Parts: sequence; C-alpha cells; structure tokens
Amino acid sequence: MDRTMSGHSSTTTVGSLPDTASESPFVPVALTWLVWSLFAASIATVAIRVRTGGTWEIPGIVAIDGLTVLMWVVVTFFSGIVHSYSRRYMAGSTHETKFVATVFGFTAAVIGLVAADHLALFALLWLAMGLLMANLIGTVSGWGQAQVAAAVARRYFLASSALLAIGLSALWWTTGATTVSGVAAAANGLGGPLWLVAAAALVLAAMIQSALVPFHGWLLSSMTAPTPASALMHAGFVNAGGILLTRFAPVITVDPTLMLAVVVVGATSALLGKVLKTVQTDIKGRLGCSTVGQMGFMIMQAGLGFFGAAITHLVLHGFYKAYQFLRSGEQVEHTSPGDGATHTTGRVANVAGVTVTLLTGLAGGALFAALTGKGTRVDTGLLLTFFVVFTTLHAAHNAVQHTSLSTLTRYGAVPLVFFPAIGVYAVVYEGVSEFLSGLAVVTAPTELTLLHGIVAAVFVGIYVAIETGVHEHSTRLYVTLLNAGQPSPDTVLTTTEDYNEY
Repeated sequence: MDRTMSGHSSTTTVGSLPDTASESPFVPVALTWLVWSLFAASIATVAIRVRTGGTWEIPGIVAIDGLTVLMWVVVTFFSGIVHSYSRRYMAGSTHETKFVATVFGFTAAVIGLVAADHLALFALLWLAMGLLMANLIGTVSGWGQAQVAAAVARRYFLASSALLAIGLSALWWTTGATTVSGVAAAANGLGGPLWLVAAAALVLAAMIQSALVPFHGWLLSSMTAPTPASALMHAGFVNAGGILLTRFAPVITVDPTLMLAVVVVGATSALLGKVLKTVQTDIKGRLGCSTVGQMGFMIMQAGLGFFGAAITHLVLHGFYKAYQFLRSGEQVEHTSPGDGATHTTGRVANVAGVTVTLLTGLAGGALFAALTGKGTRVDTGLLLTFFVVFTTLHAAHNAVQHTSLSTLTRYGAVPLVFFPAIGVYAVVYEGVSEFLSGLAVVTAPTELTLLHGIVAAVFVGIYVAIETGVHEHSTRLYVTLLNAGQPSPDTVLTTTEDYNEY
C-alpha cells in the first residue's frame, strides 16, 4: 500500500523499516487481543462440549451445537490471523482503525450467525455479514474503483438476503415455526409449492454468497479489497453458503430431485471455476476463480447428501485460501517469463506417469472408502468416492508433471505423499461428521440415478477437454471464457496515474 493512499508522504529510510505494527492505534491492538482471546475461549468451548455433549441454548434465540463451536474455532482463528496481519498491512494508513473495527464486526456477525436459532436473527446477521464485507471491499473511500466494487458486491449481498428472507418467510408460513430448530423438527411435513419456494430461495441465497456461477461476478470484481479482506472473504465469507445448506439440510433433503439440482449447480461451478482460472493472467484473479470452483465442490457435496464433507471442505479450503491470499504478494513475478517458458496444458504424459497417476487415484479412493464406508453401497456415497478418486488423479497428475524433480523421485514420492494425505482427510471428515452428529441431518445419501451418472460423465468429459486444452483451439470460446472471467469494467484500474495514486 502506497503512503499516498494512506495519507502520509513517503520518507527515505536507511536499513530495515521500523516495526510499525507496534505503533498501531489502541483500537486495532485491543480488537486483535480480543479476537485471539475469543479463539482461546472457543477452543475451551470445544473441550467442554466434547466432555458434556448436547446443545446449549437460550430457547427461541440461540442454540450452540457442534456446528456452532466448530465454526467458532475456525472463524476466530482466521480472524485472529487477519487482525494481526492487518496491523502491519494497514500500518500508517488513515483507514487502519476503521478497517480493523469492520473486520471485528464481521467476525462478530459470523459468530452470532452460526449460533442463531431464531429465523429473524439468522436473517439479520446474514444481512449484516454481507454489508460489512461490502464495506471491507470499499475500504478506501476516495478510490472510485473500490467504491464501485463495493456497490457491486452490496447488490449481490442484498439479493442474497432478500432470497433468504423469502425462504425463511415461506418456511415460517408453512410450518408455523420461528426457529431453525423448529423448522427442522417440522421438516417431515414439508412439501408443495411453499416448500419449493423456500428451498429454491435458500439454494439461490447460498449460491450467491458462495460466488457460484453465474453469481461469481461480485467475487471477481472485489480485487480492490485490501489483501487481508480478500483472505477473510475467500477463507470465510464464501463458506456461508455451505453453512446455510447444512443448517437447513432437513429442508433441502426433502426431495431427491432438488438434491440432484444442487449437485448439478455445484458441478457446473466446479468446472467453470477451473476453466476460467486457465485464462486468468493475474494471481488474485486465478485465486478468485479457484475459489469459485472449490465452492462448487462444496455445494456439490451438500447436494450428494454429505453435509459433513461440505463442512470439512470449507474448513480445509479456508486454511489453504487464507494462506494463498496472505502470501499472494510473494508470488508476483517481477520479470517477464523466460524464452524457454512452455505452456503445460495438453502435455502428454508417458506410460509410466499415467500408470502411477491412475494407480494412486484408484488406491486413494479405495483407502477413503475403507476409512469412511462411503462408496461401499450403491448410493450417492459412490459418487462422493468417485470425486475423491478424481481429485486425487488430478493432484497426482500435477505432481508427476513437476519436471524439476527426477523421474524416480516423482513417481516414487506421489503415492508416499498422497496416501497419508487421503488418510488424514478421511479421518478429519469422520471427526467433523461425528462432531456434527447433534444436527438434524448430517448424512442423507440418495439413490443413484441415471442422471447422476450423466452428471459424472459430463464432468469427466469437460475436465479432460480442459486438461487437453480444447478450449484454447477455438478463438471464439477462448474469448467467451476470458470475458466471463472479467470483473466489472468500472472496478479495474486502467491508467498509470490511477496505479500511482493508489
């Protein structure tokens, strides 16, 4: 961040810069200590709940269950990292106190959201969460592009809140319940037009908040946000869609057709997120498209009926994406690519590489099935295991292609790395699912249908086409994808003067 942006003139320094974080105003320092204290308290809460179990509640207002305390740990940890990082990142900025206070307000809104039981309180905190994130995107009040990005995000978030309000109102009207737990208890009697309105509204609200295609525009337009705000957005905010579907799983799982529709929208976003990433030229843009794809996988897991897998995914993705954004500055190349640079899309691997990749993927899927029991019956658990195999194949394929390592090292290391990783994932998934066992619905697999098979086949076909670079052979398609991955034009800096000023 330039000193011009922060309201200070630059000065010549000799040697290392001073530790400006130690000179932060009182409010950022106090809030940073407070959020880390909340993290410590959330860890203690987890320990207590493991020993006592059950749900703690203020009847009709809040209900603290396994999902609540798990999200408290995750949210306060990410927020603590962002608070600490922000004190250095925003050091000397006139916006520092406002920014850190907004981050803390956002954290408080999420802490309340995952504990809220009353429908009106849930909706109010959902709205507050969106408005506070929009404010973080537009932190710099004098920066026109940032204000446009904030306005774009705000419109999306208001639409999401409106859809949530419609869904919750329909549920209240049809069940008479004013709480999330009350709706869950009455879910067996749901059906008909009002249920369809409620379920569709909830799914659409989740899609918008998680930036699924075609609602990904707000996320790709938000790159004006300060880096710590981007980390909080990609590691935490977009996860709200998974939390919403998990909270209202009894409503979503009423009809297998709706569940299949959720699988389709998740798979579509997973694929398009990947293909849009391949045409991005900047690091944050690639990370943004990666988030679109990963949130698609998360929603798809919910559609398959494995809400524990969706929560596990959002937690692990949150850790990964927070790390990626907070270190994004280190990844920027200050030199042009060398003349020897080659494009790896469509590279044909040798027989040994293909064999190692296939065996690793299949063995990884078998290990996941053995540890979790998923994929051992003919239901959507088989599809979940299929996507584990597919993901492992993709990761192993990328690892095999690392030409900086010797052939023997690559082929030998891939199974040694991936088998323990899959084992850890399976154990974490089982642990999270057990922790969520107090929820009304954690696992609700449905019968496999021909349509599930078609979705899987189309997914594989399009993915292979992406990997082989088919989309790059059509100028029209490539340009269409490039345009689809662009942010709102008014959020983009286009002149040198703009870059120099901000």
